[in-house]
Amino acid sequence: MELYEQTIHDLQSQLQARQVSSAEITSSFLDRIASTDPSINAFITVTKEQALADAQAADQRLATDDCTPLTGIPVALKDIFLTEGVRTTCASKMLDNFIAPYDATAWAKMKSQGAVLLGKLNQDEFAMGSSCENSAFGPTRNPWNKDHIPGGSSGGSAAAIAAQQAVATLGTDTGGSIRQPASHCGCVGLKPTYGRVSRYGVIAYASSLDQVGPMTRDVTDAALLLGAIAGHDPKDSTSVDCPVPDYTAALPQGAKGLKIGLPKEYFIAGLDPDVQQAMDQAIAVYRKLGAEFVEVSLPHTNYAVATYYLIATAEASSNLARYEGVRFGHRAKDTAGLIDLMMQSRSEGFGAEVKRRIMLGTYALSSGYYDAYYIKAQRVRTLIQQDFIEAFKSVDLLLTPVAPTPAFKIGEKTADPLQMYLSDIFTIPVNLAGICGISVPAGISSNGLPIGLQLLGRPFGEETILRAAFDFEQATDWHTRKAAL
Repeated sequence: MELYEQTIHDLQSQLQARQVSSAEITSSFLDRIASTDPSINAFITVTKEQALADAQAADQRLATDDCTPLTGIPVALKDIFLTEGVRTTCASKMLDNFIAPYDATAWAKMKSQGAVLLGKLNQDEFAMGSSCENSAFGPTRNPWNKDHIPGGSSGGSAAAIAAQQAVATLGTDTGGSIRQPASHCGCVGLKPTYGRVSRYGVIAYASSLDQVGPMTRDVTDAALLLGAIAGHDPKDSTSVDCPVPDYTAALPQGAKGLKIGLPKEYFIAGLDPDVQQAMDQAIAVYRKLGAEFVEVSLPHTNYAVATYYLIATAEASSNLARYEGVRFGHRAKDTAGLIDLMMQSRSEGFGAEVKRRIMLGTYALSSGYYDAYYIKAQRVRTLIQQDFIEAFKSVDLLLTPVAPTPAFKIGEKTADPLQMYLSDIFTIPVNLAGICGISVPAGISSNGLPIGLQLLGRPFGEETILRAAFDFEQATDWHTRKAAL
């Protein structure tokens, strides 16, 4: 098996046994990126020189036995994380040449533990999208079938795992942007509870919804990476000060005895037959593992998409107001005065989907509409949260599809934004409620595309969903299937 095909825990055991060096591992991944990325477009920036230097430093650290599970491990970051001295674009012309003066906390934690940075990954511009088609640097393609989308907005993060270009990546999840691409690319994607991982240094889309999480090849690696980045950060006012458990220690507890809820609103008539079959098979696996199933109801699910696209766009309108071409960001040339400078800079710097969401959010926040739309959406959000609270009184976790269909073709939904928005119908409620969720490989569609299973847990219930995901992974072989590149 090639070095680039292995997991964090496989590579770390070899590094600690001195069977391989970080420099060798890193070179293996850099060669893999060079050979595969021209057809995938998962990377916006490859930091080859820095990666090799980081690897040398990691090897010196390993020689002194001063190591962590991430020491010497090559990873890549969604291009929404600030990285000191490395370009951070958020896949937008607005930030095409922006070089951050400091590191995002999540990356700073990984960096301090000796992780090696391979580069920055493609995404939907400012994380606004479900397909990774809304990028100023061109769309990312699904390694399983290059005519199909990898999911979004963390499409590059998922595609890099599927193409074996990085052993692990970080993404962000505002309405499903970790779990949905993980499902479409056949990898593991974990959205932690809101407040579990610091958002400091992550370019904001919708601040009450954004959450940082790992994307990996298996559940063990997801647990390792979450443990590395979780914890209180005084630089993030929404970061929760509570202990970080040893997530890997919980994995062997398994699914036996767990009570799993099946929300009736998630198993709908329009569900793709391949997705339905994968869910039915997953339920059968869990029954054999000793889990018990209960039907539950989340009655306000039908309002989630509308609620999300009012709250998220309103917050985006506020967050993106800072990009006006004066303090930083793209600056238009040959303008007539300050107002014209701002208008032209924003017109040239932002893509169509970002402009659409800014306008939607500005409208929702405008005088005369604030109470009718934004405030009402916040009230419905509370009802959605209460649905989950009520469901978790009788079950330990919930099992649902990640997306209604497998990955669709590139360009298939770009002309119909509403259909694009509806592709996140099963993931959006989780962000509105602030709970945790994970996508794990659970099937292959009739046309050869991966299908993910979503497990949802109580606030700060990551241990429970990880142990259930791990038990399912051990009982099946879906996570071992690879894209043929």
